[in-house]
Amino acid sequence: MGQIILYVIRDLVRSRWTLAYTLFYLLVGFGVLLMGRDPARAMVTFLQIVLILTPLMGTLFGIMYYYATRDFQELLLAQPLPRTHVLLGQWVGIALSLGVSLLVGLGTPFVVSGFGVGYSLVAATLLGVGMLLGAIFAGLALSMGLLTDHRIQGFGMALILWLFLAVVYDGLVLALLMILRDYPVEKLALVLTFLNPIDLARILLIMQMDVSALLGYTGAVFREFLGASRGMVASAGALVLWLAIPAILIVWRVRRRDF
Repeated sequence: MGQIILYVIRDLVRSRWTLAYTLFYLLVGFGVLLMGRDPARAMVTFLQIVLILTPLMGTLFGIMYYYATRDFQELLLAQPLPRTHVLLGQWVGIALSLGVSLLVGLGTPFVVSGFGVGYSLVAATLLGVGMLLGAIFAGLALSMGLLTDHRIQGFGMALILWLFLAVVYDGLVLALLMILRDYPVEKLALVLTFLNPIDLARILLIMQMDVSALLGYTGAVFREFLGASRGMVASAGALVLWLAIPAILIVWRVRRRDF
């Protein structure tokens, strides 16, 4: 599986899309840090960009690479290799290449501009969270691709999943909590938060930045029940555990799919 991972990384490093993704973060990073004087506002801007763009790019890279390398997959599957190693290797390779692009693109401005020492831990957390979100959504996109041979259907399902978790989910949660406002819904809000990796990432970063006004209802419930320190540990642990979901979906689908 290691050779498959290295091949995918080398393949994506040469891709123009990977270069464009890295350059975008370089330009945005230098633009925000060099033009803005308030590090706190800069981190809020980066938080909003990473929480939306990183899952989207993970989704697009995952689904595009799956359909673009179908012939290569069939060649590997014809070899005496475990079927799960082929798809899991591709997922890990995509996740690592996206992570390197984020580290180079957004980490370089942090280092070059001499970002404030007080925000260095927040910046490191932001990069780590971005890498996790990219890996999670790339895996979810691959699992969507394994459901159908039709590219349009695969792209549609992957993008709908991203749109649901990034935009629609919070609206549905808020509507549900408004409907049940006459009942104790704090624990329900806590459970619903764990079901969305983007919400977990947002709460983790905002609690570390101590910007209480941006927490929202679910974030406030998260802090009230777990406290700031335990809340950050719980959200970080749940975000890491989210990596198991695409892995399980990929393995389950590969074992039942007739290639």
